[in-house]
Amino acid sequence: MLPASSIAGDETTSDLRIGLGEDSHRIESGGPLRIGGIDVPHDRHLVGHSDADVLLHAVTDALLGAAALPDIGRLFPNTDPANRNRNSAEMLRAAVARVSEVGYHIVNLDCVIHAERPKLADYYDAIRHVLAGILQLNPHQIGIKAKTGEGVGPVGNQELVEARCIVLLERAGDA
Repeated sequence: MLPASSIAGDETTSDLRIGLGEDSHRIESGGPLRIGGIDVPHDRHLVGHSDADVLLHAVTDALLGAAALPDIGRLFPNTDPANRNRNSAEMLRAAVARVSEVGYHIVNLDCVIHAERPKLADYYDAIRHVLAGILQLNPHQIGIKAKTGEGVGPVGNQELVEARCIVLLERAGDA
């Protein structure tokens, strides 16, 4: 067990905190594909207990991890019927509120989506703007990119989509 001084908001830690979030969801027939708060036209969709927005889940966990808070699974367990088909934007907003409560604000984030198809480059700006709205950031504080699996592994074989996000938090000036 970590000492109490190692929890979020401790005055002895750095003013900067980095968090890494990752998530994956399997793919099934029937679209659209919900990623980053938008519906991308596609013949497949992600499967999960909530709306399965793999990118918003990765961002949520990155924020919570940077602030040393419980992860998305502990805050929104898939065993709770209230989380069935839950909008991932709601979970992300709750994470932002908790991060703010412990005295941090977001400096920037960088995200990578791993999907064989569809190609996502045409959706980067829309995703960036949705995230900026949820996080109350300038879209230029958000990096978005996508990679394929090059036809190899679960991503390349279109069995799943993965997302990773790294976030930088800074202690708020009045914290």
